[in-house]
Amino acid sequence: MFAERRHKLLDAMGPDAVAILLGQTLVSRSNDTDYPFRQDSDFWYLTGFDHPGAIAVLRTDADPTYTLYVEPRDPAAETWTGYRPGIEGAVADYAADEAYERSKFLGDLPHLIEKARHVHHVLGRDSRVDECITQTIEELRRRSRQGVSPPEAIIDPRGIVHEMRLIKEPAEIDIMRRAAAISAEAHKAAARLAHPGAYEYELQAVIEYTFRRRGTRGAAYSTIVGGGSNGTILHYVTNQAKLSDRELVLIDAGCELEGYASDVTRTYPIGGRFAGPGRAIYEVVFEAQQAALDQCNPGSTIAKIHDAAVRRIVEGLLELKLLSGDVDTLIAEEKHRPFYMHGTSHWLGLDVHDVGSYRTDGDPRPLEPGMCLTVEPGIYIAESNDAADLRYRGIGVRIEDDVVITPDGHENLTEAIPRAPDELEALVSDR
Repeated sequence: MFAERRHKLLDAMGPDAVAILLGQTLVSRSNDTDYPFRQDSDFWYLTGFDHPGAIAVLRTDADPTYTLYVEPRDPAAETWTGYRPGIEGAVADYAADEAYERSKFLGDLPHLIEKARHVHHVLGRDSRVDECITQTIEELRRRSRQGVSPPEAIIDPRGIVHEMRLIKEPAEIDIMRRAAAISAEAHKAAARLAHPGAYEYELQAVIEYTFRRRGTRGAAYSTIVGGGSNGTILHYVTNQAKLSDRELVLIDAGCELEGYASDVTRTYPIGGRFAGPGRAIYEVVFEAQQAALDQCNPGSTIAKIHDAAVRRIVEGLLELKLLSGDVDTLIAEEKHRPFYMHGTSHWLGLDVHDVGSYRTDGDPRPLEPGMCLTVEPGIYIAESNDAADLRYRGIGVRIEDDVVITPDGHENLTEAIPRAPDELEALVSDR
């Protein structure tokens, strides 16, 4: 799988090209401790190499085509931080044509690019590598009278790689299905704890316990558990408040499995019964999401998905007298934005907000089979929203599912988590 991806990149690079790809390094958390290592998504996509400090070189101007620079085996260091594949493992286990110690890379770099017409490299990630590349190109330019031709351009390889990543392979979709199933299990466990007197962090704990118990890396992003008015804060992650009766709790949580993220939100009635205002808002969002899901087909666009959700939300806000006027005028003037201020969808994959262009030739990009995206409308009525009826203030609702576009429609990867109001009440009440 990784070799096939590298070959696709090499083909897209064209002749006489070299790609310099930097892996992720350890990131300091505090003093002498680091955050858990997580490989750069592009580097992982092309190499499968899940260790810090690596650099990959892909080239079409000479052999070998694939070289890895890695941290060497070091028994003393491995006593503290664990196994390193080293040079031998880079070749034997990760299919590099050749491998060298990372410390040799800067010394080798001028020779790696001196015959290339194009250098594919992301500037701004490592100043020493950037400087070496630009100095080498300048030195070659000064030697042009001797018949030396410097590289014509430094090209960002993400334009190629991110287009590759946008269309998921069957193996990738299978991983995302499994991630969705684990996230579903975690959400159901948390829903059963959504009762008055429980704390947000207790729900977070059972979610993240389930993620780890099922063998995932853990949460794909900071888990959101917002009870009551905390659910109106889009990226609320404090998760310290006590849940109260007759309110809602918004849970946005997904796991990361083999590098791939799930991203799913449900809004549960605390105690197992929707109160009147909460149910009214929930039903509008539920219908808006269904309208958006109906647009998830080949040839549709994320803009159409969003427009469908916005129209139903505006209609619902009119029905609840939270807005007044004509539907089309309200949409054109974006009067819904105090209640619904974000987009309905984003790409999903190795990154939670995954890569790939949303537009082609200036127009919204048509959806194609293999594209994965979220569908997540919401309504958020802050307690400080003085224009809203007092009954609705402090209510936040979002419903989010992960879908993959198929040849004849879409597959909802997270549909195993109940969405309908009656189903949610039954789930929360099932203790």
